[in-house]
Amino acid sequence: MALSTQPYKGARDFYPEDKRKQNYMFDVIRRSVEAFGYEEYDAPILEPLELYLAKTGEEIVNEQTYAFTDRGGRQVAIRPEMTPSVSRMVAAKRQELAYPVRWYSIPNLWRYERPQRGRLREHWQLNVDIFGIAGIEAEHEIILLVDSMLQAFKAKRSMYTIKLNSRKFTDYILKEYVGLNEVQAYSMSKLIDRMHKLDHAQFLAQVDALCAQSQRENGAVEQLLDVLHAKRFTALPQQVQSHASLLGLKKMMDMLEGAGIHNVEFDPTLMRGFDYYTDIIFEVFDNHPDNNRSMLGGGRYDGLVGLFGVEPVPTVGFGFGDVTLANFLELHELLPTIPTETDAYAVLVGDVFTPAQKPIAELRKAGLNLAVDVTGRKIGAQFQTAEKKGIHYVIIIGENEISSGQYTIKNLQTGTEEKHGIDRLVSIIKDYRHLEDDKD
Repeated sequence: MALSTQPYKGARDFYPEDKRKQNYMFDVIRRSVEAFGYEEYDAPILEPLELYLAKTGEEIVNEQTYAFTDRGGRQVAIRPEMTPSVSRMVAAKRQELAYPVRWYSIPNLWRYERPQRGRLREHWQLNVDIFGIAGIEAEHEIILLVDSMLQAFKAKRSMYTIKLNSRKFTDYILKEYVGLNEVQAYSMSKLIDRMHKLDHAQFLAQVDALCAQSQRENGAVEQLLDVLHAKRFTALPQQVQSHASLLGLKKMMDMLEGAGIHNVEFDPTLMRGFDYYTDIIFEVFDNHPDNNRSMLGGGRYDGLVGLFGVEPVPTVGFGFGDVTLANFLELHELLPTIPTETDAYAVLVGDVFTPAQKPIAELRKAGLNLAVDVTGRKIGAQFQTAEKKGIHYVIIIGENEISSGQYTIKNLQTGTEEKHGIDRLVSIIKDYRHLEDDKD
C-alpha cells in the first residue's frame, strides 16, 4: 500500500510559497515588537508535564496536551503554550535579570483539538511578555504594541475591536455579588468562557444548574445576567460600578483613548481559558463578518513565576497565532504578493559550465540570489522553469557572453532583452528588488 501524501491531521506542509507568507508575517511581527524594546528568546519544545498541571487549566492538560512517558520514565509534554516555559526561565534567573524584562518568541506549539477554521493542532504563536511592572502601564504598553503591530500590517482600526475585562472583577461578581462558593465560581467562569458557543437557552439551563436552590431563589441568576449583558460600565448594576478592579479598567480605557485607540470595548463575558490570569485580560476580535472571532488575547498573570519557589514577578503578556493572523490578513486583503527570494535564473548555453563559474560567483558576491540551470535542456524549457518559479529575470551565459563580458538579461514579465556587464546587471536587478520591497 502506498504511503499517504497528506500531513498529520491538524498540521500543515509549508511549500516555498507558504513559507514566504509565514516569513513575511514573522518579519513584520519581529520589527513591531522589537520597536518596543522586546528581545527574542526560545525554550525546549518538550517540558515536564507538571509545568502545565500547575496553572494552565484542566481542559488544556487533560484534553489537548500531547503527553507521554519518555524512555527515562519521565512524564513530558509537547508544549501547548509558551507562558509556563518563559515563567520558568525568568524564575531560573530571578535575581540576575534587569527589570523590566521585555521578551518575545514565536514558538511551534501543539494541542490535540478538533481542527477548524483558525485552529489547528500545530501552529506557531507570537508570545510577548513584560516582567516587573505592577501598574497598568504594563497592560497599556502591551495593548499599544498589539495595535501598532496590526497597523504595521496596514490594518485599519475599523477592522478589529479590542475587548477588556478583569479577572478580579469577575471573581468579585461571582463570589461576592452573586454569592457563589469557590467551586461554583470556577465552574461558572468556565461556562461563561463558552457562553458564545451555546444558544441562550442552553446557557441559561447550565447557569441554573450550577446555582443552589437558595441562590436561585435569591436572584443569583438574574444578578449574573444583568452583569453579563452590560455593554458599558454605566449599564452595570449601580452597586458594582465602584469596585476597584472596574476603576482600573476605566482608567485603562481612558489611557488607550488618549493614545488614539478608540476601538476598545468593555466585555464582562471575556474570561480567557487559562487559570493563571490575575487581573486585566484582553482579546482582539476580527470585525470581518466572515471571521467574527477572537484573534489574540492575553492579560496579567502575576503568580506564575512564584510557583517556582522564588519571589513572584508581576507580568503581562499575550499570544497571537499564525493561523488567525493569516485568516485576518487574507480576509481583509492585507497580504501582499510575496515574490520568490531568487533574484535571477542563470541559463548556460553551450559547454560553458566551468568558465561560467567566475561570473556566477561575481553575481552572488555582489549580493544577488542566483539559481543556475545545469540541466543542459533547451533554452525555452529553462525559461519556462524560471517563469514557473516566479523569477523575474533570466541571465544568459554562453561563450560569446563570457568572452565579451556582456551578458544578456531578459525580463520575463515584459519580454525585453538587454546586454550589460556584471555591475549593470546587479544594479538593474537590485533596483527591481527595492521596488518590490517598497510595495510591501
